[in-house]
Amino acid sequence: MKASLFALLLGTQTLLGCVVAGPAPAEGEDACGAAELQGLIGQPETVLATMRFSQVVRVIGPGMAVTMDYSPDRLNIDVGENGLISRLWCG
Repeated sequence: MKASLFALLLGTQTLLGCVVAGPAPAEGEDACGAAELQGLIGQPETVLATMRFSQVVRVIGPGMAVTMDYSPDRLNIDVGENGLISRLWCG
């Protein structure tokens, strides 16, 4: 019994040792360039079709499900119920 319990604990510690956490984003970090695009707030979502972005862009509509993974280079654009851009942020 002691041997199997030891093996179980050893296996659990091995798995826990594989978890790697990345560094937390710095306060005010703007890796995706959202700060320079704040002028889009209040514009209709359709304006995005005329733009070209050098980074990955995720447009998030009202009630839309999104993943919780953090990608500092990804530009997220929130669009409100009225079809206007309400927020731009990295993540």
